Amino acid sequence: MGWIPCSGNSNTKKKLKKKLEKMEVQSSLVDPIKATPGKLKRNSSMNSKDSSRNGNPDHIAAQTFSFRELATATRNFRAECLLGEGGFGRVYKGRLESINQIVAIKQLDRNGLQGNREFLVEVLMLSLLHHPNLVNLIGYCADGDQRLLVYEFMSLGSLEDHLHDISPGKKQLDWNIRMKIAAGAARGLEYLHDKANPPVIYRDLKCSNILLGEGYHPKLSDFGLAKLGPVGENTHVSTRVMGTYGYCAPEYAMTGQLTLKSDVYSFGVVLLEIITGRKAIDNSRSAGEQNLVAWARPLFKDRRKFSQMADPMLQGQYPSRGLYQALAVAAMCVQEQANMRPVIADVVTALSYLASQKYDPSTQTVQSSRHAPGTPPRTKRG
Repeated sequence: MGWIPCSGNSNTKKKLKKKLEKMEVQSSLVDPIKATPGKLKRNSSMNSKDSSRNGNPDHIAAQTFSFRELATATRNFRAECLLGEGGFGRVYKGRLESINQIVAIKQLDRNGLQGNREFLVEVLMLSLLHHPNLVNLIGYCADGDQRLLVYEFMSLGSLEDHLHDISPGKKQLDWNIRMKIAAGAARGLEYLHDKANPPVIYRDLKCSNILLGEGYHPKLSDFGLAKLGPVGENTHVSTRVMGTYGYCAPEYAMTGQLTLKSDVYSFGVVLLEIITGRKAIDNSRSAGEQNLVAWARPLFKDRRKFSQMADPMLQGQYPSRGLYQALAVAAMCVQEQANMRPVIADVVTALSYLASQKYDPSTQTVQSSRHAPGTPPRTKRG
């Protein structure tokens, strides 16, 4: 999980920052969320523009759990319950008897302020934002110096598990499933950019943060690095560069200026991974092929080479026109100039169309489940 040490000045962001700082001070003494629930409900800026469909968006619905309860759920955090390790801690599979549910429990490293801030941001974000393509936060634990997050269990693991860390006997992702995952992940990002108010910049979009449920339904996870986006006439927020090498937009990596288009770039890298089966950064490849975007850019210029970019694991089982269109979307997303990248809403339109075109490998034909034509992404709006 390669972290690069990768905010804003609006009144809205200042308010949330003050809340976080206050909660950080209090968290060493008391439950950090219980400490300020009234203020969050009255003043929280993390409102959904679509609140009528999501209930009360200001209500922190996450449950609190004791450390003992979560230790019991994971059989005292046994190694056989370990699902994986992330940027700020380990994730375990557990069973909560109190709610009779299998869950994923992330135990944060007890490494001071950074881990604690990530914990607070994640609880706030996932408590106030709800969408079918965002992972559901069930609750949290803040006993003493222990910080744990409890999520719904995503039975099929991460997209990375299916693209890059394929275990023997695991089903390969076919073209239809890949487009379904890409479109769903884009919808989750669209919710953060266009429905949340103020908008949320995810900042750490990558294959390992896209989790898959039954039927390969994708959900974005791990919101510890998320930032409130620019509001009013502001075009960006400035922040210390953090993220994962290979996914960071070039202007963000160089200047620390973060925009919604920074997420679009990261999404373009993920889309390229989905299409090609290659990693964003793969040091096992030859020098010219280690960086996925650098390898792909020259190939984008020659449509005759598009077939060379398809994942060999697909074994040629994909629609040629669909491949061209998906690569065209990816190429626009990873443009060097941020203002040339499309807005995520238009990426959703294009990928939803591609996902609706069901490819039948037995007849090598495409059947459309909808009649709307694909519209080329626009590059307006920052």
